[in-house]
Amino acid sequence: MKLDRNKRTIVSSSFNTIIKQYFIMKKILVFIILIIPFVLLSQSKNTPKKILMVVSSYGKDLGESRPGYEFDEFTQAYLIFKQNNLDVDVASPKGGKVEADKFNEDKAYNQVVLQDKGILNALNNTKATSVVKPSEYDAIYIVGGKGAMFDLPYDPSLQVIILNLYQREGTVISSVCHGPAAFVNVKDGDNYIIEDVEITGFCNVEEDLFGKKWVKEFPFKLEDKLKSRGAVFSQTDFMLSNVSVSGKFVTGQNPFSTTKSAEEVVKALGIEPATRTLYKDERSVYFIQDLLNDKKTIVWAEQELEKHSESYDMPLIAVWGYYKILASNENQKELMKGVTLVELTSPYFFNENLQFTLAETYSSLGKKTEAESILQDLIAKNLLKEKATELLNEL
Repeated sequence: MKLDRNKRTIVSSSFNTIIKQYFIMKKILVFIILIIPFVLLSQSKNTPKKILMVVSSYGKDLGESRPGYEFDEFTQAYLIFKQNNLDVDVASPKGGKVEADKFNEDKAYNQVVLQDKGILNALNNTKATSVVKPSEYDAIYIVGGKGAMFDLPYDPSLQVIILNLYQREGTVISSVCHGPAAFVNVKDGDNYIIEDVEITGFCNVEEDLFGKKWVKEFPFKLEDKLKSRGAVFSQTDFMLSNVSVSGKFVTGQNPFSTTKSAEEVVKALGIEPATRTLYKDERSVYFIQDLLNDKKTIVWAEQELEKHSESYDMPLIAVWGYYKILASNENQKELMKGVTLVELTSPYFFNENLQFTLAETYSSLGKKTEAESILQDLIAKNLLKEKATELLNEL
C-alpha cells in the first residue's frame, strides 16, 4: 500500500510538471503569435521602397541625330528618391547605355549626379525592360524627353511592367514631361488604364513654343493622345510647375514639374519627403507663378529680387517673360505679364534682343515713352543700332 502511495505521488508530480510545461509553452506560443506581426511590420517599415526609373533608348549624339531623355529631369527626380531612401533601378527599352539630350553640366543637380560613379554606371548599363521583374517594384517613374515619344509607347515589356503595377495594391505609376507617352497604349482588359484619370504632360502650347525640332516627326501629340485615351488632361501655363495626383498616378507637366512630382511619389509611398533647399531655377519658377497667380505683388517681387538676387535664375525669369510675350496673341493682359517679368530682371540681366522685344511690345501697347527710352538706350550702347533707330523713327 505504501509503495502504491509513492507511485501515485510520483505520477501526480510528473503530471503537474507536464501541466506547468504545457502552460509555459502555451504562453510562449501566444507570445510568438502576437510578436511576429510586429516583427514583420517592423521589417517591412525598414525595407526600402523600390522604384524603377525608365528612360528612352532612342537618343543619339546628345539629341542632334535623335532625341533622347532629359538629363535634368532624371537627376532631379533621382536625387529626391535617394534622399528619401528609395532603392532605385534604371531601365530602358533596349538596356545598356542611354544618351540624354544636351544639358547644362553646371546645374547644381547635374553636378551632383555627374560626380556619382554609381548612378553613372547605372545609366551606362540600364536594365532592359524585357528582363525587369515588375513584382520587385513599388513604383515606376517615367522620365521625359522627346525620345520618350518614339520608343516608350511601343515597348511591350514596358507595358507589362506598367500593367503589373496598375493591378497591384499600394503601387505608384508616375511620369514627367513626355513620360506619359508610355501609358497611352496600356490596357487592362478592354479599357485604357488612363481612362478617367487626371493626367498632365507636355502640352500642345509647350510643343508649339519649344518642340519645333522634332514635333513634326512625333507619332502623335502627347496632349491629344492622352485625351483620346479618355484621360482628363490637366495643365497650367507653359513651363511652370504643375503636378496631377489621381489614384495611383502621379504626373508632372514639364521639366519644371520634376521635383514636385518626385516628392509626390515619395508621399504616395507613405514617406514624408525630406526637407531640402530649392534649386535656383525651381525657386524662379515659383516666383513667376506667385506673381501670375496674384499671390505676390510687384512691390514684393522688386524687393525680393533686390535682397536675394543670387537666389534666382534671372535669365530664366526674363526668357519666360519673353516667351509669354510671344505666346500672348496680342492679348494685352497676357502681354503685360511678360513685360513685367522682363522689366523686373532688367537691373540684373541685360540682353539686347529682349530689350528690343520689350520696346516693340511697348509700342504695340501704345506706351510710346517707355519704348523710346529703351530704344535710345540701345542706340547709346551701340546695340542693334540700325533696328532700334528704325523703330524709333516709326514712333
